[in-house]
Amino acid sequence: MLWQTFYSLLLLSLLFRCTGDESLPEVTDYEEAPMDKREREALYSAIQGFVGDSWNGSDLYPDPCGWTPIQGVSCDIYNDLWYVTDLSLGLVHENSLACSSSLEIRPQLFELKHLRSLSFFNCFISPIVIEKEEWVNFASKLESLEFRSNPGLIGKLPETIGNLTKLKSLVVLENGFNGELPTSICNVKSLKRMVLAGNLFTGMIPNCFKGLKKLLILDLSWNSLSGTLPSSVGDLVSLLKLDLSNNLVEGNLPQELGSLKNLTLLDLRNNRLSGGLSNNIEKIQSLTELVLSGNPISEDIMGIKWEKMGNLVILDLSSMGLRGEIPIGLTKLKRLRFLGLNNNKLTGLVPSEQLEALPCLGSLYINGNNLTGELGFSRKFYEKIGRRFKASKNPNLCQPFEMVMSESHKHLLPLGVKPCT
Repeated sequence: MLWQTFYSLLLLSLLFRCTGDESLPEVTDYEEAPMDKREREALYSAIQGFVGDSWNGSDLYPDPCGWTPIQGVSCDIYNDLWYVTDLSLGLVHENSLACSSSLEIRPQLFELKHLRSLSFFNCFISPIVIEKEEWVNFASKLESLEFRSNPGLIGKLPETIGNLTKLKSLVVLENGFNGELPTSICNVKSLKRMVLAGNLFTGMIPNCFKGLKKLLILDLSWNSLSGTLPSSVGDLVSLLKLDLSNNLVEGNLPQELGSLKNLTLLDLRNNRLSGGLSNNIEKIQSLTELVLSGNPISEDIMGIKWEKMGNLVILDLSSMGLRGEIPIGLTKLKRLRFLGLNNNKLTGLVPSEQLEALPCLGSLYINGNNLTGELGFSRKFYEKIGRRFKASKNPNLCQPFEMVMSESHKHLLPLGVKPCT
């Protein structure tokens, strides 16, 4: 136990003093923690700025890196001394440090020279603008920077974040940041994840992604970004996830999208994209999720060779003003689980038997079109899919009369589809 170790060391110290043997090393007092003094003072001052001066670390023995660490502070040893490597503020865990309503970012924070990860969760409630100058002090070490759910963080994202050349993960999620995105973020060539979603960013998406060859995730969703989708997006050769949903992006889909051979998710829903679907979409054969709903694409979708996209699991093309018939190529997508074609201008017959033959299909929405003819789905299909099938608001679409009249089938049939006469 700790007190036994301390007691043994104390006895040894007294023994050496009594014998006068000064050749042996002096025993270190356990009250002096093996942590760099300036590091500890900088950490405590920085934490006090966030949680209030009433916190003084007195309950941490022998230091925040020792036997009683605080949740959210991690350390590592450099030259036989403890230094802080990870600092997480906010009530992420039960014993995490809760931020004060009147917090401040003290300059001592930027004296933690070995810091690799820094995150703030629900800390900044009152309006505060982050100064840009000190961030360059983290340039040589910081690998992860996160601001999550901080509505008080306003103003522009500091352009000096572009100096953090070791940064691998930048997460700025659901804050109050506004203004244009700084082009300096494209200087961080080591980035693997860039999430700037749920803020108030405006202006155009910077056309500067050419050097981000390691980027795996780019999420700019839920902002007010406008202009066209930049062609340099096609240079993100390692990209797995691209989410630009719920913005004001307009214009055509760039041909360069077809270069993203590793992309598994493309979510562009609820923008102002137009000009039709690019045939280069079918070149992204790695896609498992393609969501383009809520864009005025207004095109006949028969021109896309959907059968080439055999990995698709989710395909949402709803509310796009699409014309023409339901492409037979869609019925070749054996892994498809969700198909949304609702609220378009589709015409022609529903390929019921082919759609029913899709082994994984669990959600099918074709409501709000101009489809015609008779639905040919079986009772087994309706039992499997339930209310995840909608076909209403197709004035010329009907259900077989014998299905409607059957008491055993009636409760399974989709609502809003008239019986055939």
